[in-house]
Amino acid sequence: MFMDFWRRHKKKLYVTFGVVSSGLLFYKLYAGHRRHISELKKELEAEKKNDELVRAQLKDHFENIQVVANSTTLPHVMQYLSRRIAEELNVMHLTEKLMKGKDQPNTLTVAEKLELWDRLKILSFTRMVLSLWSMTLLNLYIRVQVNILGRHLYIDTARGFGSSYQHEEADIIYRDDQQLFLSSADYLVNYGLTSLVLNFEAATSEVIKSIQLKDVFSSTVLHDTIEQILDCFMSKGSPHNWLYYLIPEDPKTYSLSTASLRSERTNPSHPSNFEQLMLETHAVLSSAEFGNIVDVSLKAAVVAMVENMQAQYEETNLMVGIPLAKLLPRLSHLGEQLLEEPNRNMYFQVIQNLPEVELFFTVLYSSTPVS
Repeated sequence: MFMDFWRRHKKKLYVTFGVVSSGLLFYKLYAGHRRHISELKKELEAEKKNDELVRAQLKDHFENIQVVANSTTLPHVMQYLSRRIAEELNVMHLTEKLMKGKDQPNTLTVAEKLELWDRLKILSFTRMVLSLWSMTLLNLYIRVQVNILGRHLYIDTARGFGSSYQHEEADIIYRDDQQLFLSSADYLVNYGLTSLVLNFEAATSEVIKSIQLKDVFSSTVLHDTIEQILDCFMSKGSPHNWLYYLIPEDPKTYSLSTASLRSERTNPSHPSNFEQLMLETHAVLSSAEFGNIVDVSLKAAVVAMVENMQAQYEETNLMVGIPLAKLLPRLSHLGEQLLEEPNRNMYFQVIQNLPEVELFFTVLYSSTPVS
């Protein structure tokens, strides 16, 4: 009987079994697919949360890096720079001779007085514009430094590669390089300042050589004169010639000349961490984007400086104009103000608050390549 049933319904049973089996297989595949989709969603959610956490940590770290620049690195450099510029461009001896000539008319000839006044004119403008340029460039350069190094250190820490012993060993290997990298902010003061003074003095002389002490200077004339001196200086030599006042042209030679790196290296033929950081910094400083930031920052600083100068006089005086001879003492004092510490320096805030500058350093920090 069973065999008869089987013979009569064999095809139907095969079809039924096939359909049921296919259904079970499809169900298993569907269930597996749903589990896979669910797992992917969980992974995506976890990645999203992790990305948000990383972004938040990067933001906090970025803000902390800016605080380090303001509270530690910049105050030290500005104090050192101010002292050195005062030494290189000291106008005290000129004013003392002129005062003596005023009190004792027979001690100086007319030609000697004119020569002293002309020298005072050149040095006063040179000191003021050089201080403006140095303050602006060092402000930007140090921020490039701390953002590059801070990003590297953050990524190295976040990766968490190796044992604690390996981290300690790596820290010992690279500590000197990192310290040397940060201390290279003093390169301008220690190595570049003398030639910078000479070249700024030459640019200043070229721009104001025909200006007389009796000529009337208004805020507009002062602004344009400062801009002309800056343009004259920046246009000398190759497009990035000014760069080597700030950083060593050959990082390897510079590192070998410093006491902190006189210990033997495990592989002297391999570029040091310092050299790699400096090459990365050089790439940033020589970029068109940084050049634009320098230009924007200098222009904003000039505007702020002229407005500050105008506020020190009765408002109508500098708008209408005053003789250059009466303006020179203010220029020397302004040079000192430009190099005050960041927490007391309005020009630092003017530059840092520029939208272009904020965007530049945000992009720099988030896109710093890490080997």
